[in-house]
Parts: sequence; structure tokens; C-alpha cells
Amino acid sequence: MKYQSQKVAYAYFVVAMGLFAIQVLGGLLAGWIYVSPNTLSELLPFNIIRMIHTNALIVWLLLGFFGAAYYLVPEESERELYSVKLAYLQLIILVVGTLGAVGSYLVGIHGGREFLEQPLWVKFGILVAAVIFLVNISLTVLAGRRTAITNVLLTGLWLLSLLWIFAFINPSNLSLDKMYWWFVVHLWVEGTWELVMASILAFLMLKLTGVDREVIEKWLYVIVATALFSGILGTGHHFYWIGLPEYWQWVGSIFSTFEVVPFFAMMSFAFLMVWKGRRNHPNKAALLWSLGSATVAFFGAGVWGFLHTLHGVNYYTHGTQVTAAHGHLSFYGAYVALNLAMFTYAMPVLLGRSPYNQVLNMCSFWLMTGGMAFMTFVLTFAGTIQTHMQRVVGDYYMDVQDTLEIFYFMRFGAGVAVVLGALLFLYSQLVPQREIVEPGEAVIPESGQA
Repeated sequence: MKYQSQKVAYAYFVVAMGLFAIQVLGGLLAGWIYVSPNTLSELLPFNIIRMIHTNALIVWLLLGFFGAAYYLVPEESERELYSVKLAYLQLIILVVGTLGAVGSYLVGIHGGREFLEQPLWVKFGILVAAVIFLVNISLTVLAGRRTAITNVLLTGLWLLSLLWIFAFINPSNLSLDKMYWWFVVHLWVEGTWELVMASILAFLMLKLTGVDREVIEKWLYVIVATALFSGILGTGHHFYWIGLPEYWQWVGSIFSTFEVVPFFAMMSFAFLMVWKGRRNHPNKAALLWSLGSATVAFFGAGVWGFLHTLHGVNYYTHGTQVTAAHGHLSFYGAYVALNLAMFTYAMPVLLGRSPYNQVLNMCSFWLMTGGMAFMTFVLTFAGTIQTHMQRVVGDYYMDVQDTLEIFYFMRFGAGVAVVLGALLFLYSQLVPQREIVEPGEAVIPESGQA
């Protein structure tokens, strides 16, 4: 490591990986309930399992983003973090809030708004943690060197935190309620989180490929411009189903089609940087995850999002298994795989080792990615049949669900592959192999590779 304060990222990464395990296991259980609906129906109802699954996803991804920021900002700013104590305090608040939220869900206390079910005190805790983070990171950046990577990262994280304020607004008017809800949910994942993704991907490309910083920064600004241009007004493809004016049909459809562009740009950027750099970096697993993230994000968020975003199509597909297919593949590619890429790159450095367990790590990539791809295809076929039977023919919902049972069995099998891949990844990261150094052979420190 170049700076000792980067060690704080290790704690964030470990907690994030623990929540990652809980999230995928919760998802596997939820997938089994689709096959056998009465499983744990009284002890642990499906809606509670789904809350834990989705909330754990959001929290561990945020912890990954925060840890990535605490790792890369000192290197980019060329100075230590403003306060390591504040960073640990922020982590404690987030962990306590997460445990409090899960405990509340298990006893039936929740807000009832999808993804924003957290009790009010937990929402305030998240806001306090976000403020601590922004103060800590902003003071670090302002006192040191400023780069395009830190500028974009800070912009994304500031906007992410400010949008969280809308989680507290819950008007009685259902249309207004859903509008503010989409301000958080959509403008996070298809707006501010894209900026965070682009900045972390740029940092990884800088370290793994050795391409000149100026080239990477030009690409970064292009990606950010297209992400904001398309993502903000692209929110309209949700607005026209919740009672907002009719013009959102066209605004939402047109700008949502442009949301393919930033993800295609990120994929092109990643592969072009690797081709231009031609650098034999020792951490091959981190490079695989980085390229995989950009590629799967393009297909999941870009292509699968485009498949049912035009209002003439979305009128029939919204809320079906087509939506689930898009959601799973896009989250996995854009944010899950990116965080795992950052963990893979940073963990050897944080532990003072050469890159380790790379074969296991790369096997976990193919197992998880293959499982998620198969799950996406299965849910897409299921959603297509569901759309026709339920929304066109007019068959009853539960009759249609019985017809889709074979697809839910296959989706569960894909989920097993994803969970096995996730557990293999966690083992590869948390159980480093002993370094074997032949006589006369030197282990090159990672900082020398940057």
C-alpha cells in the first residue's frame, strides 16, 4: 500500500462480503419458494425473505463503494485519509443499522415501500453515515491532488447521498409517493451509481493496463455525460404508469433507449484500454472481473433494459418475469461484478501479498456469470409466456404461475450455481494461500505495478 489509511477499506470489504453471502443465500431461498410456495410460509414469509435479499444487496454494494473510495482516494489524492476514526465510525453505524433493519423485518416492522422498507431510525442512521463519509472523503480530496476519477466519484457519491433524502418523503398521494420512490430507486441505479461505477472502472483500468491517465480521463467524461443525459430523463419510463402527465410516455421511452449508450461506452472503454495497454499485470482475476463487469452490464442494463423499455412493450411486460430478468443481470454486471473486481484487485495489496487464489477466483467468475446468464434467459422465456397468458389472453395470475413451474425449477438450479460461485469467491478472497517463493525469486510488491 502507498498509504496506511487505505487499510480501512479492508474492514468495509470483509463486511460487504459477509452481507453478499447473506444476500445470495436469501435469493436462493426465495427462488425455492417459487418452486415450493409453502416453504417457511409462517415462520419466514416470502415478503420478509425478499426484503432481506434486496436490502442486503443494496447495503453490501454501498459498503463496497465506500470501501473502494477509501482505497482509491488516498492514491488519487496523494495523501492519507482525513480521518480513519470517522471511517470506522461510519462502518459501525452502517452495521448497527443493517442488523437493526433485519431484526425489524423478522418481527414484522418495516416501512412497506419496496427497497425502502427500513425503519425510520435506520434511514436516519444511513443518512448520518453518508454525511460522515462525504465529509471525510471531500476533505481528503480538497487537501490533495484532484483527478477526474475522484471528481466523478465524489459527484456520484454526493448525488447518491442527497437523493437518499427522498426516502424520508412518503406522501399520502400514491402518484407522488411513487414519483419520490423512483427518485431514489431509479436515479440511484441508472444515474448516480453509474458515475461511481465509471470512476472505479477507470481506476482499475489505470492500474491494470498502464494506459496513460489522460486517455482514461477523456473516456470517463464521455461515459459520465451520456449516463447523466440518458439516466435522468430515462426515469420517465416509470413515471407514465404512476399517474404523471402523458408526455412522460415519449420522454421516458426516447431517453431510456439512450441508456444503452453509456454501458456500451463502458464496455468499449474497458476492452480498448486492455488492448492499448498490453500490460502483463499479475492480477489476471481482477482484469477478468473488470472486463466481465463492463460486458455483462451492457447486456443486462443496456440490451435487456432496452428490450422492454418502450412504452408499447412495457405496457405488457412491466412487473413480469421479464423485469426480474433485466434486474438480476443488470445488477450483477454493473455493480456486483464491479465490486468483486475491486475486492480482487485490492485485497492482495491490503494483505501485503502477491495476487493469490486466482484460478479459484476466475472459476467463481465463470460459475456466477454462467449461472446468472442462464437465470436471465430462463426468466426472459418465463416472462414472455407470462406476458402473453396473463396480460394478453387474460388468464388468472396463479394459473399462469403453475404453468411457469418448470422455469422456476431451472431458475433455482441457476441460483445454486450462483451461490456456489459466490462461496468459492469468498473462499478465494478470505483464505489466502501461502506464498511459495523459489530460491532467488523476488515477489514484486503490488505498489510497484501501479
